[in-house]
Amino acid sequence: MTGIRSFRPGDEAALAEICLRTADAGGDATGVLDDDRIWAEIFVLPYVARHPDLAFVVEADDGRVVGYIVCAPETRAFEEWFRTEWWPEHGATWPLPEQEVTRQDGILRYASARRAGAEPYGDTYPAHLHIDLLPEAQGQGWGRRLVETLVRELRARGVTGLHLAASSDNRAAIAFYPRLGFTPLESHPGVQAFGMDLRS
Repeated sequence: MTGIRSFRPGDEAALAEICLRTADAGGDATGVLDDDRIWAEIFVLPYVARHPDLAFVVEADDGRVVGYIVCAPETRAFEEWFRTEWWPEHGATWPLPEQEVTRQDGILRYASARRAGAEPYGDTYPAHLHIDLLPEAQGQGWGRRLVETLVRELRARGVTGLHLAASSDNRAAIAFYPRLGFTPLESHPGVQAFGMDLRS
């Protein structure tokens, strides 16, 4: 029976595949970049490396992982770790582009620029999440249940706020998050951020 469980070591390959297949504004990003591995090395694998206890997956009847939610409970600390430890090792495969010509250039430049305080949302909403579901798991309430699972855990730890950012092209996501209690935040061009106060 399909259900939610905690992340386990060995799930990384499945999470990387889900990340790839949902990274293009919710659609399949296979072949969008020169190297498909880049997506997961930025948007999911560092989270399960740093905070595996705040990662939850949707496991299908046949044992496949078909969705996940990952989280950094303290964005400033996570971004500093990403900058000083994760990306110097895991991003060394891809040289930093001098200028943004391709989409891959922009993503690599974003990764190299991540640092504590680079985004304003972490001050009011200290935790942030990434969530992705394969098409076969969408529209069945699993996204809501993943967020509720994470929110319960964060509240139990005394975390006061949670935020996320979605591509402004991802219309389904932008419609979805307010229904879960997230509030739209002032955002950069091309991105819509959302925040949730966890103190209530």
